[in-house]
Amino acid sequence: MKITPILTQLRDHCPTLGNRVAAGIDLATLQANTALQTPCACVVPIADVASASVAQNLMLQPVRDRFEVTLVLDATDATKALDLLHDLRAELWRALVGFKPGTDYEAIAYDGGELSSINSSRVLYRLRFYSEFQLGRNLPGQPAESWHERELDGLSSFTGVTVRVDAIDPADPNLKRPGPDGRLELTFSGDVTP
Repeated sequence: MKITPILTQLRDHCPTLGNRVAAGIDLATLQANTALQTPCACVVPIADVASASVAQNLMLQPVRDRFEVTLVLDATDATKALDLLHDLRAELWRALVGFKPGTDYEAIAYDGGELSSINSSRVLYRLRFYSEFQLGRNLPGQPAESWHERELDGLSSFTGVTVRVDAIDPADPNLKRPGPDGRLELTFSGDVTP
């Protein structure tokens, strides 16, 4: 998923963070006692997990895009930092849970959180979120999303069918074994108009 909608959503709906929301993460810098205005957050995609196709003759795979938001808090007063963590976590939920990061995506859901690091100057807490989308188009007019769809797009259009039937029975007594005799007993056609 694109990270920009997530960053914009957090900047617009997390007043405690102000505009201190960035993409990417450098744990060494965040953990070090560097000049960093806190609280702040870092957003990074962490994984995508695909499920088996839900269709038998097409590739329609649900894919779960996972990302995490790492909160960085000043830990000089641990009690104050942990109370702020509680409030910031609620702000993140209000900003992200239920938000759709793109037209192809389902609403974002919360996947859990954990303490990443704590020392005398910093608290780092990671919150994981996910949103799902479908790999494989919904409508024939949409662009191909997989090799299978590209291959199907290259086939000629189905315009109709003609069926010719040479029945086995009744068997021709002039033949030594029963089987089709080469004479067509039935012919029919059907045209397809979209």
